[in-house]
Amino acid sequence: MGAAFFYHMTTQPVDVTLPMLLGKARGAGWRVAIRGRDVERLDHLDGKLWEADGFLAHGRAGGPHDAEQPILLTDAVKAPNGASCLVSLDGAEIAPEEVNGSDRTMILFDGNDGDAVARAREQWKALTTAGCAAQYWSQESGRWEKKAESGEG
Repeated sequence: MGAAFFYHMTTQPVDVTLPMLLGKARGAGWRVAIRGRDVERLDHLDGKLWEADGFLAHGRAGGPHDAEQPILLTDAVKAPNGASCLVSLDGAEIAPEEVNGSDRTMILFDGNDGDAVARAREQWKALTTAGCAAQYWSQESGRWEKKAESGEG
């Protein structure tokens, strides 16, 4: 049974935070689906991941080799790469069943965007009310610190 980890980004943008988290996920042996709501944003991150330190093999959904991608960027609910780690960007929907059926779910949000913070709060409430384990991590102090936890994680 997985858990939802909320990452409240305040000092580093997703371009910096995401590659670090993906490196850890791949180090754990997880296949990853990055779910976003904005195709242009996913295209931008696709380029940034190729520029990141270290090699993060990945692809954009819709290609002929989606099922083989260790990291797949998509705006669809279903990820054909058999991901056991889900990443939600920009408030992309994550269902409680997905959290419970994954090794890890990561919800990244911009702490400098009031709408993003409000959406993350809605997601926290919905997922924890549904019985999902959750952790809230903040980088306000300059390093990642766990600020809250709900359920078993």
